[in-house]
Amino acid sequence: MADLQAIIQYLCHLMAKFAHDEVVPNRQSEQGKKEQVAEMFNSIAFRYDFLNRFLTAGVDIQWRKKAIRQLQSLQPKLVLDVATGTGDVAIMTHRMLQTEKIIGIDISEGMLALGREKLTKLGLHDAIELQTGDSETINFPDQHFDAITVAYGVRNFANLDKGLAEMYRVLKPGGKLVVLEFSRPSQPLFRKLCDFYTNVVTPGVGGLFAKNKDAYQYLNDSVQAFPEGQNFLNIMHDAGFTQTYLKKLSFGICTIYCGSK
Repeated sequence: MADLQAIIQYLCHLMAKFAHDEVVPNRQSEQGKKEQVAEMFNSIAFRYDFLNRFLTAGVDIQWRKKAIRQLQSLQPKLVLDVATGTGDVAIMTHRMLQTEKIIGIDISEGMLALGREKLTKLGLHDAIELQTGDSETINFPDQHFDAITVAYGVRNFANLDKGLAEMYRVLKPGGKLVVLEFSRPSQPLFRKLCDFYTNVVTPGVGGLFAKNKDAYQYLNDSVQAFPEGQNFLNIMHDAGFTQTYLKKLSFGICTIYCGSK
């Protein structure tokens, strides 16, 4: 019986792991997930930061700060920010931890262009560099970074296993990965309210302000399919990370996941 339970748990683990990879912005498109996600973020880049603040009532700023604080004891000097978008986490990490250098990578040129405009206004080009880059083929040598951050990006990976394996590869021994991602509350009533908000309100607002309802519907669908909680910690462990743990924020609307090398 114990063996059967172990097999069932393993199969559930695999199903949760790979269901995420199948969620795409447009099921009718012949493009792969990676290309679709890049185009989607290019199309909503001009409203992305505004809608993040608007849809979360500004709480997302506090979520990012709490995630970055997981690196305080490490005091990393060289940091990689994967799926950096417009560079919010990279900028905040530099300010909070006084890093020497942060490299931000993203597949969306539209998001990166806005991020570079921010860096110019803030005079941070020497401290932060934004590059076109893919989480599945990170263009840096093994054991290169002291720490890696990913905020609201892992659920957009075309291949979650490969993305985590690449981040593990470029992380130095003793280094730490911090992932910030949306999740679903466990309390039933609150969960239903959140589902209504993400299923109805978020796509509606995205259609109104970003002129792309489908993009925000995909963002919701990707949250629903993401292998959250202990499932994601198990996947991190499969990729080689140790000392894994999670911290739920705002009753489980968002979760911080951490792992070390």
